[in-house]
Formats: sequence, structure tokens, C-alpha cells
Amino acid sequence: MVIGEIIHDQWCHFSGGPWIIVTAVDHRRAGAETAIAGQVCRAACRHRGATGRKHTGRLVLVLAGLTAVAPLAVDMYVPGFPGLARAFGAPASSVQLSLTAFLVGLAAGQLLLGPVSDAVGRRRVLLAGAALFTVLSLACAVSPSIEIFDAARLLQGVAGAAGMVVARAVLTDRFHGTPEAGRRFATLSAIVFMAPVAAPVLGGAILGIGSWRLVFTALAGFGVLLIAGLLAWVPESLPAARRRSGGVSGVVKAIAMLAGQPALVGYVLASSFTGAALFTYIAGSTFVFQDVYGLSASRYSLVFAANALGMLASSVLFGRLSARVRAGTLFVAGLAVSGTGTAALVASLATTGGSFAATWACLFVTVAGLGTALPATTTIVQSLGHDAPGAASGLLGGSQFILGAAASPLSGLLGNGRTVSMAVIMLAAFGLAALSLSLVHGARGRAASWRLRR
Repeated sequence: MVIGEIIHDQWCHFSGGPWIIVTAVDHRRAGAETAIAGQVCRAACRHRGATGRKHTGRLVLVLAGLTAVAPLAVDMYVPGFPGLARAFGAPASSVQLSLTAFLVGLAAGQLLLGPVSDAVGRRRVLLAGAALFTVLSLACAVSPSIEIFDAARLLQGVAGAAGMVVARAVLTDRFHGTPEAGRRFATLSAIVFMAPVAAPVLGGAILGIGSWRLVFTALAGFGVLLIAGLLAWVPESLPAARRRSGGVSGVVKAIAMLAGQPALVGYVLASSFTGAALFTYIAGSTFVFQDVYGLSASRYSLVFAANALGMLASSVLFGRLSARVRAGTLFVAGLAVSGTGTAALVASLATTGGSFAATWACLFVTVAGLGTALPATTTIVQSLGHDAPGAASGLLGGSQFILGAAASPLSGLLGNGRTVSMAVIMLAAFGLAALSLSLVHGARGRAASWRLRR
């Protein structure tokens, strides 16, 4: 027996293959050779593990960039609204419509492209989405009129949705049923919230050296980097044998199949109402802290960033706990924290009229709870819908953005007391999220009853 044979035998074992029984006349020699072979194999396994972690890290980095591109495209050009209106000679409402158009495209794109990726594969949809996002960003940069600009923004939202929705599906393909899943989804959730914090700062820096057109040129450059990352580090994660067929009807059937699962629908609704509370906070907090409490734009940015760091820390905590604690338990805990913070804010406003310190403290607690609640529901929904991860991701993301877009302007429409209206809407959203869990418990009860009858 030679070392090469023993290494092969040991490697079969380390790779999960069957044991090979080694026999040799000279047992001492065989023992020495086996020990050497074991050391070689352990070193090879460590190298393979390090290489695997490196590849996974690059994969998650590109997926994080794909997830961030849509939030960046939402907020990077907002500081340039006045210049954009002057350039087109258009009213502010037409400029704001470009933001609405992008959000509509983002919601519709997630509902459509998620199931499409179940049929044609992930990589193809990601590459097409990144390429179209790049081209449409350039179209926005050179638009000659507000009408063309708004149309380009709508299509840019659809293209940007590919990264958000398919990134979750890729993680489901790679990590479903493993302890890593929760931690990876927590990373993407943190990126989604941190990107709006960085976007206005990046946009302001670009506007300091150029016009709003340069902002969209920069987004096109980011799209080129994503295409390069996809080509280099993101392999296809959905084998042809696992893909769905049926064209448009297949897309509808996939969503209908998921909609027929009460537990999944319950968690989608819970996530969407929780997301609606987050959108309400993002849209309303700037008026609360600047108009009501008199903060400057720069000081408000610090408050918003501090709250975002609280959410990031909570997401990291979720990632660490998800391997040991059920995601459903972590969601309930996160929802309870957020609900408690919002209820405390409502109580403070009702009894003392509120103060800057109390409002900030309560909202910090609320946002921190979201850092656990949102990745928990993403993990659960993707696990329940693992037979069609793209459709599950599209249903989740589309619902979140539709409810979020509907909830965002409500605090401004309900009166001048923006702090009170924002807090009440957020508390109602958390209450509806908790109520949505009744669908989950109802589904579990029916399943248990069915098992007893058997």
C-alpha cells in the first residue's frame, strides 16, 4: 500500500464517501503512511473549506450589491430634485412622480421576475437585470424631457427589482435547511436599510461636483461593476432539472400555489405590515425631527444613522441567534420590541406631548426591533416557499413595497400632528402584523387536527 492510495481512501472519507478498509503486511509502515495521509487530507480539507468560505464571501458581496442597487437608485438623486425640476422646466409634482414610478416598477418587477427566475434560472435574470439597469441609468442621465425621464425610471425600477428578488432566491438555493440561511438573509436585510442612509450622502457628494445627470451616470457605473461581479463570482444556483416550465401561466400558477399556503401568506402579510411601519418611519421621521423638533438636515442625518446602526446591530444579533433559536420565535421577539417602542411613543405623546429625547429613544427601540423581525420573516417565507424560491421572494418583496408605498404618505395626509399620526400608523401596522400570525396558527391547528384524525 502506498501513500497515494491511502490519501485517496482518506479523501473518500473526508468527502463523505464510504470507508475503504486498508490492509497491509507491514502494519507499522501502513500506520505511519496512514498518519501522513491523514495530515495531508486534513490540510486539503482545511484548504477546501477556506476556499469555499472565500467563494461564499464573494457571492454574498455581489448579492449584497444587487440588493443595494434599488435603494441607492431611490434616494441618491433626491437631493437633486430642485436642479432636475429646473433642467426640465417641470413642476415639483412631476419630478416626485419619477420616484413613484420607480417604486411601482420595483414592486411589479419583483412579482414578475421572481417566478421567471424559477423557470429560466437565476444567473440569466440577474445578468439581464443588471445590464438593463445600467442602460436605463444612462437613459435617465441623457433624458431630454421629464416624460422620458419618468418612463425610464419606471423601467429602471423593474430592472433593479431583479437584483433584490433573485438574490433572496439564490440564498435559498444555496443555504436552505442550513444554519447559514438566517445569517445570510440578515446580511441582505441590513443592506436594504443601510443603503438609504448612505444614498443621500453619496448623492450629495456627487452633486457637489456635478449635476443630477452625474448621479445616474454613477449608478450606471455601479451597474457595470455588478455585471463584472456576476460574471466572475455568481454561478448558476438552480439546476435545469429543478426549474419550472409553463411560461406566463407557470408564473401565475407558482404564485397561486404559494397563495394557497395559509402559513406562508400569514408570514408574508406579517412581513409586509412590518415593512409598512418601516416605510412610514422613513417617510415621516424627517418631518418629525426637522419640522417638529427643529433639527437641521445634518443633525437629522445623524439621528437617522444612529437608528440605522441600531437596526444593523439587531440584524447581526439575529444572524448569530438564528442557528440556535427558531426564526418564528425571533420574529415574535422583534415584533414585540418594535411594538413596545411604538406604544411607548404614543403614550409619551398622549401624556406629556412628547420631547425630542423621548421620541428618539422610542424610535431607536422600534427600529432596532425591525432589525430582527424583518430578516426572520424573510428566512421563514423563503423556507416555506423553497419549492419555488423565486416566486416566494417576489411575493414577499412585491407585497412589502406595495403596502409600504401605500403607508408612506398617510402620516402627512392625516393632519399636522405628524409625530402622533406617524406613531399611530406604525402601531396599527404592528398590530396588523401580529394579527396576520393568526393565519399561521390556524394553519398549524388544522395540520395538527388532520394528523390526529389519521
